[in-house]
Amino acid sequence: MKYPSPLSSSLPPALMVQGTCSNAGKSLLTAAFCRLLARRGLRVAPFKAQNMALNSFVTPDGGEMGRAQVVQALACGRLPDVRMNPVLLKPTSQDGSHVIVLGRPLALMKAKDYYRRKRALWDGVCRAYAELAADSDVMVLEGAGSPAEINLRAHDIVNMHMAHAADARVLLAADIDRGGAFAALVGTMQLLSPRDRSRVAGFLLNKFRGDASLLTPALETVSRRTRRPFLGIVPMLEGLRLPEEDSVGFREVALPGLGAGRPDAAALDADASLLDVALPDLPHISNATDLDALRCEPHVRVRLVRRPEELGSPHLCLVPGSRNSLADLLFLRESGLEAALVAYARGACAAAAAGGFAGMLLGICGGLQMLGTVLHDPLRLENGGSLPGMNLLPLETTLEAEKVLRQSRARVASPPADSPCVLSGYEIHHGVTRCRRDAAFAGDFDARPLVFRSDGVPIGWGLCRGDALPPVWGTYLHGLFDDDAFRHGLLRRLRTAAGRAPAPEERAYALGPELDRLADSVEAHCDWPRILGLLGL
Repeated sequence: MKYPSPLSSSLPPALMVQGTCSNAGKSLLTAAFCRLLARRGLRVAPFKAQNMALNSFVTPDGGEMGRAQVVQALACGRLPDVRMNPVLLKPTSQDGSHVIVLGRPLALMKAKDYYRRKRALWDGVCRAYAELAADSDVMVLEGAGSPAEINLRAHDIVNMHMAHAADARVLLAADIDRGGAFAALVGTMQLLSPRDRSRVAGFLLNKFRGDASLLTPALETVSRRTRRPFLGIVPMLEGLRLPEEDSVGFREVALPGLGAGRPDAAALDADASLLDVALPDLPHISNATDLDALRCEPHVRVRLVRRPEELGSPHLCLVPGSRNSLADLLFLRESGLEAALVAYARGACAAAAAGGFAGMLLGICGGLQMLGTVLHDPLRLENGGSLPGMNLLPLETTLEAEKVLRQSRARVASPPADSPCVLSGYEIHHGVTRCRRDAAFAGDFDARPLVFRSDGVPIGWGLCRGDALPPVWGTYLHGLFDDDAFRHGLLRRLRTAAGRAPAPEERAYALGPELDRLADSVEAHCDWPRILGLLGL
């Protein structure tokens, strides 16, 4: 693709955060700069031309966009707008992704097919940027991966091509916590073309721990070699409660199985209030942010399960959302995890039928589909064909062309809530699920709807027996644990059923204070006046 000129001479000033690698902290740095500029009374908008992420969000008008740009929009004091992330890629395989353009599904594409479409997509990206910029005093852009991927540079619409189009000054960030940051900065600059290199105004070291004065010799050497200054050394900010952009970050902080993969019995016994939550580590896990609020609870341990022997006997087992439910169900089957999950669910059902408790299995979105009897994919939206499910709920799911994208208010029956309640969440799924009212299927249980959308449509089902906790249930509603009252009520019931002591409870998110905490840290550890000077402010 030909290098673009700036879209217009009347564009507002723009700052862009690029990185030497994926997960260098670009999204949070961008959110911090958005917040700092907005606190000066400026109209700010975030922008990322192309995002590859499985944690997406549904806007009020039913568009789908990357969650990182949602957080950045809130940092600006603006409502999320799909123009802030005009192209979203949701990987379904090693070389294929669902392509979302301006909030709407376009197609399932292989990488080569997508590259051929980029020229056409570029025009839409530029229009989205120009429209946002026309209503803003300053723009804050985010890159993706690294701008120095020379095998991808000819097709790259998110890094330097976008920087030139927006006439943006670029800050290049490196993750010093993972090592190799100085070599990455120097190497990136050397691989950039002279024109691209001219866009880089300075460097940021991110996720630093320790005494920054010890870095001085390295900073001076890198600055001398590249002729670029370091404009910030941002410390590792522990315990930041903001939604993860993707499952990469989730996998880094979720606790794995301990010992021989089994729950750490000593740790559980040492704290009589601790609840053990297990999560199968699906290859195509999506919207892992459903677990964020649980991970914030001080007496809840969320751990990833990768092998059957790691499952153990958790108080709650969650089968999460998936961008490719059929492929992930095959993974569970071939790895032996499906057999372990089914055995766990059968044990939970047997205990519940006898008036006891041995755990609860919950499936969310794709996880719900896997708990049913069969999944059909006649249009080859994923793997194609039909696949038997785990046969734990009498549900039959068909993936259909029309994708459900909506914010939803839903009524949750009791059980599983400690009392009926109304939740706000969102739905993202191609699946249409039907429940067979088959009494013989459930045995001692009544298989019935448990979660109803405000229009009366059921979007959750479970195995019920009186007012006891359902041993198996599932729902299409993402974000249900973000509701403090529902989450706390469910956790209290689980603790009581498991004989665990009461425990303190935490709020799920306090986005405003957390964004201010992030912004304060970045402002204190960056040369903020100099960065403002890059914008002419």
